[in-house]
Amino acid sequence: MSDSIPERWHIDAGPADIAVLDVPPALGRTRRFDIDVAFVVRRPAEGLSAWHELAVELDGRRQWTRRIDTSNPGQTDGLDYHVRIDVPAGAPLRVRALTRVSGAARVRLQIEAVEG
Repeated sequence: MSDSIPERWHIDAGPADIAVLDVPPALGRTRRFDIDVAFVVRRPAEGLSAWHELAVELDGRRQWTRRIDTSNPGQTDGLDYHVRIDVPAGAPLRVRALTRVSGAARVRLQIEAVEG
């Protein structure tokens, strides 16, 4: 029996509107990943209303979408998504995060997959 280090995959796309994380396949074993997606925006101190939206796809299939009004004028606000997924032996995993904003500025978009 061997003690293996859990896999950890991460991408920080900065202020990009799309981030993609590709996890390569592992032969001979099923893996379980905790997937976390974090999207941070900044709302101007003054101005009209603002909103931000995050959509998450796993292997090309939309899993979740949320659009909310951006709070905290002059500060940051954000959306987070978490899911646990089993990845069959020999299969890759692709996580794609897509964002939209109105009246807010993108600050950071990150995806992390940790085997657990």
